[in-house]
Amino acid sequence: MMQAQIQFERIRKAIEYIQCNFKDQPNLDEVAKHIHLSPAHFQRLFTEWAGISPKKFLQYISLTHAKNLLKQERSVFDATFETGLSSTSRLHELFVQIEGMTPAEYKNGGANLHIEYHFAATPFGEVLIASTAKGICAMNFVEQRELALQQLKAQFPNAAFLVQKNDLQNSALAIFKLTEHEQVQALPQIKLHLKGTAFQLKVWEYLLKIPKGQLSSYGNIAELLGNPKASRAVGTAIGNNPVAFLIPCHRVIQATGVLGEYHWGKARKTAIIGWEGAQCDAKY
Repeated sequence: MMQAQIQFERIRKAIEYIQCNFKDQPNLDEVAKHIHLSPAHFQRLFTEWAGISPKKFLQYISLTHAKNLLKQERSVFDATFETGLSSTSRLHELFVQIEGMTPAEYKNGGANLHIEYHFAATPFGEVLIASTAKGICAMNFVEQRELALQQLKAQFPNAAFLVQKNDLQNSALAIFKLTEHEQVQALPQIKLHLKGTAFQLKVWEYLLKIPKGQLSSYGNIAELLGNPKASRAVGTAIGNNPVAFLIPCHRVIQATGVLGEYHWGKARKTAIIGWEGAQCDAKY
């Protein structure tokens, strides 16, 4: 297991503890004891990973913080749509572009598709990333490599698979390492080549509009799609998102402020939300 994965597993245990006990505002000693580390070691490890102290991170994942973000949501979304492409809050949307697979590619299980893939370390654990000649077709957080690969191949049973790194994948993975300014300077446009229904593709496109460090609700996404009663369908589409992090389904939570479930684990969702909040806070 890679060092980054080992580090995140420890952080995840701490986050799960904080998540379950945030109402009691556990202190550094309590969290460190839970994951069997000294307070000083835990403080250093957590700060290296998140860029902020465990105490500060606790603020980002509390229910109150989530509710406050949701209260800002309407003005954030209005501003996003009103300012158009000049808005820096739409940076993510600008350099991540979705292309749906053709009906033939969708229906025939990926026949004639050549898919290259490899496993890579990220701040939130290992991912399996895969791409066609047109773009990234999958990026999934991994608990068991063999199972993750089986699930990928089940999505494209007739495709040809090859273990191979490429520039498309490297550009996508760079998003975990670069600041927004660095992304503008260094990243080419990231192409996603996805298998999904027209409705799913539309939902995934709207997820790209949620600014980093902000949250939306299932109901709000449904309203933006012009169908306020489609919250359940929106939730299903979000749950079927094939590209973790790049399509930020982690930024969608329940209207009450409860973070809700996540395809790749609730603790990981909490970690990403807190990490993004810390990154944005560091800019000011």
